[in-house]
Amino acid sequence: MAIYTTEITSDKLISDNPIHQRLLKAYLAAQPIISGELLEVGCGEGRGVNVLAPRATSYLGLDKISAIISALSQKYPEHEFQALHIPPLRGIPSCAYDTLVSFQVIEHIEDDTLFLKELHRVLKPGGKAIISTPNRNFSLSRNPWHVREYSPDQLTSLCKSIFSNITAMGIGGNDKVMAYHEANRKSVRKFTRWDFMNLQYRLPSSLLKIPYEILNRINRKALHRQEGEKVTAITHDDYLLTNDPKQGLDLFYILTK
Repeated sequence: MAIYTTEITSDKLISDNPIHQRLLKAYLAAQPIISGELLEVGCGEGRGVNVLAPRATSYLGLDKISAIISALSQKYPEHEFQALHIPPLRGIPSCAYDTLVSFQVIEHIEDDTLFLKELHRVLKPGGKAIISTPNRNFSLSRNPWHVREYSPDQLTSLCKSIFSNITAMGIGGNDKVMAYHEANRKSVRKFTRWDFMNLQYRLPSSLLKIPYEILNRINRKALHRQEGEKVTAITHDDYLLTNDPKQGLDLFYILTK
């Protein structure tokens, strides 16, 4: 089952390519860290299963969308998948996993402290949780699907309250990526310049989700038409793992229990 929204980015829609490659980079960056029993919290349509599962002795993927879980269970019968609304990680045993990944999830969670405490709970002592989330300093507009977004300092402070060791990094980009990001910024500005009353930040998110989805899809298609290879030629190699989270379009943190 394919769910094509701008929040669940597709690897099939060419206008989504830069975002898909950016999300894929997190999995590839996590790959060398994976070992033992692996839990993915928020597996989505399974972008990372083939990347990460071969590195682990077992793989369990969690997601709230039951239809996606059913499709993944059929596609990957050798792995486990479970539909679950989080937090908490209800039914997931404590101290059970060597590694855990959760990419582009924490920004959707109302109780982010409980979320991180649950990641900590299910890890074995010395286990590692690898998380990613947008760097709010590079966001181009309000995303009503996100409860909040984090600066590097904010995410570091939150994680330090729960995990004993934190490695803070980011996923940035080369000139090709940043040229696309700048073109995207200018394109988004064509829409947001009409928001004289700053309604995107004043209205409840529930009223903004549908127009955001429509305008975001229009924007991505327009960028594809106008920018051509700036959209189609980007690969995961153009996204760069950086030791300075402030340079990352996304924050990429390794949290050790």
